[in-house]
Amino acid sequence: MRNAATALGMIGGILALIMGIVSFSYTEALDRWQELGEFVPVPDNPALLRAMSVVAPLLAIAGAGMARYRALWGGLLLIVAAAAIYTTFTGFFAIFPASMCGLAGVLAVAAGRPDEEKAHF
Repeated sequence: MRNAATALGMIGGILALIMGIVSFSYTEALDRWQELGEFVPVPDNPALLRAMSVVAPLLAIAGAGMARYRALWGGLLLIVAAAAIYTTFTGFFAIFPASMCGLAGVLAVAAGRPDEEKAHF
């Protein structure tokens, strides 16, 4: 279950990273060229979108990296990343990275008994 959590978390984190790069670039283009706001929709809170474009993929990738050895911490990071992705990036394409990170987080937390004799904390 830990290997599945790592793989799903990495895939979800990379998809979230791609979405984050596109979203950050979109808000930066709207900031630099205000004329674009007449033709394309402007997000309600571009500062939140920019911040989550960086933070959410980092949480997902870090959680996936930790899921193998520190399953509880990695799982919690993955669940927080899934919630951040789902609430920030609204739309159809946000479902895939959010669901992959959420499933990876659940798998990591469900892998309760560690392979090594080491507690979660």
